[in-house]
Amino acid sequence: MIKYTLKCDNGHRFDSWFASSEAYDSLTAAGRVACIDCGSAAVEKSLMAPNVSTDKDLPTLTAKPDPKEQALAKMRDHVENNADYVGMSFAKEARDIHDGTAPERAIYGEANLKEAKALIDDGVPVAPLPFLPKRKAN
Repeated sequence: MIKYTLKCDNGHRFDSWFASSEAYDSLTAAGRVACIDCGSAAVEKSLMAPNVSTDKDLPTLTAKPDPKEQALAKMRDHVENNADYVGMSFAKEARDIHDGTAPERAIYGEANLKEAKALIDDGVPVAPLPFLPKRKAN
């Protein structure tokens, strides 16, 4: 993957990712790259500096979690302490609870995109949980 800063003929700048420089060239030649502000397909690569990361740019595994990570960890703890984990049976369990064929209770588990979409389309109240991997206590 390669990230380019692009500029349209109206002076708008924006970033976009491409599989390779050849992919950028072929998509641009076909008019398939357009400005996100005005829709112009007359775009070109803008002058940019390479993004070189150094060790100091990388977070350490022992770094204190930031406030967002702390909030997600708190949400994870709440769900794990107040709901039943049903694993890969989540879609079936959620549907059974919604249909009244299983006792009503809070659950969490895994569902693939097709299963989750079917639940939502059928009016089953579900929501994805944005969990981060658990950190080990220091």
